[in-house]
Amino acid sequence: MGMTAGVLAVDAGNSKTDVAVLAADGTVLATGRGGGFRPPAVGVETAVDALAEAVAEAFTAAGITSVDHVSACLANADFPVEEEQLAAALHARAWGTTVEVRNDTFAILRAGITEPRGVAVVCGAGINCVGMRPDGRTARFPALGRISGDWGGGWGLAEEALWHAARAEDGRGGPTALSRTLPSHFGHATMLALIEALHLEHIPPARRHELTPVLFATAADGDPVARSLVDRLAEEVVTMATVALTRLDLLTEETPVLLGGGVLAARHPQLDDGIRDLLAARAPKAVPQVVTASPVLGAALLGLDATGAPMEAHARTRAYYEG
Repeated sequence: MGMTAGVLAVDAGNSKTDVAVLAADGTVLATGRGGGFRPPAVGVETAVDALAEAVAEAFTAAGITSVDHVSACLANADFPVEEEQLAAALHARAWGTTVEVRNDTFAILRAGITEPRGVAVVCGAGINCVGMRPDGRTARFPALGRISGDWGGGWGLAEEALWHAARAEDGRGGPTALSRTLPSHFGHATMLALIEALHLEHIPPARRHELTPVLFATAADGDPVARSLVDRLAEEVVTMATVALTRLDLLTEETPVLLGGGVLAARHPQLDDGIRDLLAARAPKAVPQVVTASPVLGAALLGLDATGAPMEAHARTRAYYEG
């Protein structure tokens, strides 16, 4: 038998994976870093193989071979059936005695709160929202894009901006500065040229999200169409948060509403103010705050919650990541 530790925390997003090994008292013994986690694209086993590299690195550095509990917050774990499938795949690796898999949005939520109680809205490439209470109840959305009723996220905003800009240039829609600012970001003079470059993939599809900051800059310069898209995002963020608070019976008590992901962490004044004003009107007890802590901290704290670790252990782990 090799040495064992308390918790293996895994935060696996679409673009990168962070892992940490914690002693039972919350001391961070080792960390590891890996690539993105995308089971829909590569299959569950291949995706978990990529995690295994980061885990092996951390286990070796910590001088251990297993842990008591694996707390994994994983991108693309959107339905309970997917969580079960991923939990089974992690269990098969024998990294720990018990395994809990959650959607990666829960890591961002738990990283920003002192107890497992609150709501988080995350707007990065996509948009998602989760909530939790200490009694174990949660609120969540499938968050698969338009098919599941979502609007927003970096990809969605870029697509929406392109739609308005294309129509402004060809006369189907009203004027917007986006018809100049979007093509000029990629060195093109017209939307027609940009559309052709995107269609023929002269501009790699992955670069499309670069248009989201251009949208926000255009809004900041006063363009009414760009501003209306930013306002609509504020509306979506607050709608998701209010629904989650309502489902968890948290509307009437002071509750943190965490805002995370690249789009919300960028602190665009119009978006920030819009979210705060709408929340004040619809969920006056909600306390909005932007989460900047590393999400793997949230996965670690969820692991300490599950193992019944004392508050000092939580504080020790938090100090490591926030110190």
